[in-house]
Amino acid sequence: MSRPKVAFFDFTCCEGCQIEFTNYGDVAFLELLKHVDVVEFREAMSEKTTDPIDIALVEGSFTREADRAKLESVRERAKIVIAYGQCATTAGINALKNHQNDYKEFVYGDDAGQANLASQKALPISAAIKVDYMAYGCPVNKYEVLQIIAHLLHGKEPVIPNYPVCVECKRRETVCRYDEADHCMGQVARAGCTAPCPAEGIPCEACRGFVDQPNIRALEKVLVERAGFSQKRAAEKALMFTANSLEATQ
Repeated sequence: MSRPKVAFFDFTCCEGCQIEFTNYGDVAFLELLKHVDVVEFREAMSEKTTDPIDIALVEGSFTREADRAKLESVRERAKIVIAYGQCATTAGINALKNHQNDYKEFVYGDDAGQANLASQKALPISAAIKVDYMAYGCPVNKYEVLQIIAHLLHGKEPVIPNYPVCVECKRRETVCRYDEADHCMGQVARAGCTAPCPAEGIPCEACRGFVDQPNIRALEKVLVERAGFSQKRAAEKALMFTANSLEATQ
């Protein structure tokens, strides 16, 4: 029996999630390579394919209408499409530009008018094509992607976490950042990372996005009342990784 064909594609992003994949050196990833054929992966190989594929992993957000045809081609050729990384799943940090009118001038100065810098609103890949599964994170959690692929290879339905980071902090017996006179977004942030940041004394910034139907008003309230944020700062706190998700809740 032939091995499933897996291909990696990238759109508007830093390609950090692909690089995260190339960081694999553990037995789990090497074992996975025994069971799949990687037929396209720009960060690791020069070969490309236009053939049908079994699993397409798509990184990066949808920011150019010109990319729609390529995305549709990926969708047509792939049995399963996985959006991996925050840019692909929610548009991630790219969506910051949706809230800034002069971002190109601020970043690129006199070169802001170059044609290659023209883009539309940053959106998740699902705004252009149907996505079957999502692997969240900035960068993506490499072990979660491995688990999703392993489940698919065994005919199992992958389990995508949809509970808050606070659950994982409780499991680790991590002291709440608010009890340390700090702030945190763990009460609305999607878990699956094992909450390493609060365990190291770093507030959760929701780099995996929100859980479904997050209570943003409650987040703002606790940021004001427990962390001493101004109302403006509390309202804008979630813009870094979850700008699109925040907009959807309003």
